[in-house]
Amino acid sequence: MNKLELISAMKTKANISKSDAANVIQIFFDNMAHAMSRGERVEIRGLCSFFVKNYKSYTGRNPKSGEKVTIKPKKLPFFKAGKELKERVDF
Repeated sequence: MNKLELISAMKTKANISKSDAANVIQIFFDNMAHAMSRGERVEIRGLCSFFVKNYKSYTGRNPKSGEKVTIKPKKLPFFKAGKELKERVDF
């Protein structure tokens, strides 16, 4: 399912206009991204949680030349499925 399919499903289930459904979805995603950019954890009970992992700097290798390269510290978003979602998928 992509974003447009999600908007269409919300439009049908909630009996609202397509633009209203698109606004709701956009507000949801924007607030999720904003919370994660502040380092907050986003948890949707029964479905999943999103959080940011911090990685320290480390020494890696350039795969093409083999020379050592220093990798800068970084933050990456992660997704963790909730118990109920795991059970639904594994039926």
